[in-house]
Amino acid sequence: MKNLTCQKHLFSLPNEISYFNNAYMAPSLKAVSAAGIAGVEQKNRPYEVLPTHFFEDTEALRAEYARLINVTDPQRIVTIPSVSYGIANAARNIDFEPGDEILLIDEQFPSNVYVWQRLAKEQALSIRVVAPPETSEHRGKAWNERILAAISPQTKVVAMAQVHWADGTLFDLEAIRRRTHETKSLLIIDGTQSVGALPFNVATIQPDALVCAGYKWLMGGYSLGLAYYGEYFDQGTPIEENWMNRHESENFAGLVNYQEKYQEGALRYEVGEHSNFILIPMLKAAITQINEWGVANIQAYTQALTQAMVTRLRVKGCWIEDENHRAAHIIGVHLPNGVDVAHVKDLLTSQQVYVSVRGHSIRISSHVYNNEEDIQKLLTCFEQVLDSKAATSTER
Repeated sequence: MKNLTCQKHLFSLPNEISYFNNAYMAPSLKAVSAAGIAGVEQKNRPYEVLPTHFFEDTEALRAEYARLINVTDPQRIVTIPSVSYGIANAARNIDFEPGDEILLIDEQFPSNVYVWQRLAKEQALSIRVVAPPETSEHRGKAWNERILAAISPQTKVVAMAQVHWADGTLFDLEAIRRRTHETKSLLIIDGTQSVGALPFNVATIQPDALVCAGYKWLMGGYSLGLAYYGEYFDQGTPIEENWMNRHESENFAGLVNYQEKYQEGALRYEVGEHSNFILIPMLKAAITQINEWGVANIQAYTQALTQAMVTRLRVKGCWIEDENHRAAHIIGVHLPNGVDVAHVKDLLTSQQVYVSVRGHSIRISSHVYNNEEDIQKLLTCFEQVLDSKAATSTER
């Protein structure tokens, strides 16, 4: 493990911008932009594009991503256009029986909700949503305990994330996986808000499917993501019938020799036109850089950067999840009663400090391009509002 320093020089972010909104959309690395531009310009010379080029960059991307999430077989990784697409492939191939239960987490991102709601209606299934406890003391710990207690032999699928997208609450996937093994339940993970910034070990967690958008913590372009599918899905039927997910599709001369057989294992779930000559090189460049930094180092950097900030905000009356039960790269700041969330957001934006409002909290999502100067700008804005509120309360 190495200590990272600020990496802002690898991005094109102006110095006056303090961007704490990576959970919304990552800024492009200069190398990622260059890869995308090269892909656009390549289209000017289509005579240089060979049949092998339709597969080579995708294979290289699989290898980089396999290294990131500790997968020994890169052929279990496929490209997808969105999380909903990747989840839909999994959902289509689960053998449900009437009365089976699907377990979800309260207010998780809708890409990992809507397909389960539809299936529940169509197949007489039940959905169980595990809400957080109504307490601020050890909330994350208690929420994890509730999830473990809710998983039962009736639970066919647990569909959730590694961290909650709104406030960074950390879910203990290793413990949840052990429990799902006991109940013979499937574990479907949306890793969009964690993979790339928080260690995720497929060999340890053993998800049945891991689906991630590419434009946030994987730092690629929009409309390209990655999915890992385990052995449960090896004989499944994909949601689309494209020529590239069929057996021997690499043989361009024989494409009209139509193949009934799919590519082996997970490759059958690859999106059509996956050889995206712009987005594939961009995502490959991004994940190569993430691997060079090291995900554990990214998490350590954001933890060190935000630790003092969290302490100061708590002193001012804000509630933030315990360190042991949240990620460092996404922090949900719950403001004291009477403080207008929108007002805080507007003040931050006016000072070119960019965050998101999610629910009743300000979501701060930092990365290696942030530095101490960014933190001070952020705190100045928060304290201006919070100190004003405290003064008003004292006068009353």
